[in-house]
Amino acid sequence: MAGGIAALAVGAALTAGCSTKPATAPVGASAPGGATTKIAVVAAENFWGSIALQLGGTHVTAASIISNPDTDPHSYEATPNDAKLIARARLFIQNGIGYDTSWAPKLVSANPASGRDVLTVGDVVGLKDGDNPHQWYSHDSVDKVIDAITAEYKKLDPADAAYFDTQKQTFETTTLAPYNQLESDIKATYAGTPIGASESIVSPLADTLGLKMATPYSFLKDISEGNDPSVADKTAIDSQIKGKQIKVYVYNSQNSTPDIAAQVAEAKAAGIPVTTVTETLAPAGATFQDWMVAELQGLKSALAQATGH
Repeated sequence: MAGGIAALAVGAALTAGCSTKPATAPVGASAPGGATTKIAVVAAENFWGSIALQLGGTHVTAASIISNPDTDPHSYEATPNDAKLIARARLFIQNGIGYDTSWAPKLVSANPASGRDVLTVGDVVGLKDGDNPHQWYSHDSVDKVIDAITAEYKKLDPADAAYFDTQKQTFETTTLAPYNQLESDIKATYAGTPIGASESIVSPLADTLGLKMATPYSFLKDISEGNDPSVADKTAIDSQIKGKQIKVYVYNSQNSTPDIAAQVAEAKAAGIPVTTVTETLAPAGATFQDWMVAELQGLKSALAQATGH
């Protein structure tokens, strides 16, 4: 992919060179009409992009590279438009933790720009390649990323620090209130309930909600990374489903392998409620909180059906 990245860099440079405006105007500089230049933010994935846009409000512009629910971030191939976005960004947000590391850092390096900051979620939450990358399903990690994005905005535009503090407070206490309440309700009612899952994307959510993940983590990780799970793991999961050792089965509908399709069918046949999550915002235009609330409501309904309360 190195040759492709280099070509994208050349294309972005040519595009920037034809422009009469600098690719990255200084934040806080006066624009025509006395307006203040907005911070140009680009996120590798749209769930972080949604949060970044809402935290920045009228003081930022935000674009996300991966916004199609059918796109697999693990194997994404960068485009010339991605290179243009990166070249003009003042803040680039990437997930890291092995999730987008095959393309995002290379795209940044191939399109250098002075004054650009790069925020890597893995660094923010203290995780590395090989750890679970799906940290947008962890409430604690989301809180840390909110703090980190706000700190970046205040660094890039210190004159508007008070505005960003207000945005953060509103987002955390008002905008995310339904999301926060649903998580609290599920944890209070269903903590300790055993569930099964199709891949590791569900693990941070289960940890946040206090649910007991019965599926072997080795299986969850294999499916997430596109590897063939072991026979022993598949046998264990079949036994869990047939023996109704799990109350609910949660699967990523964007990554349904033949093994997962079989498990979903087995769970339904056994009378075990099945609910879904997705890898990226669904629908693509949803906000982070609307997406999460819809998934949490689905999980809560499945748990209620399974437990009778």
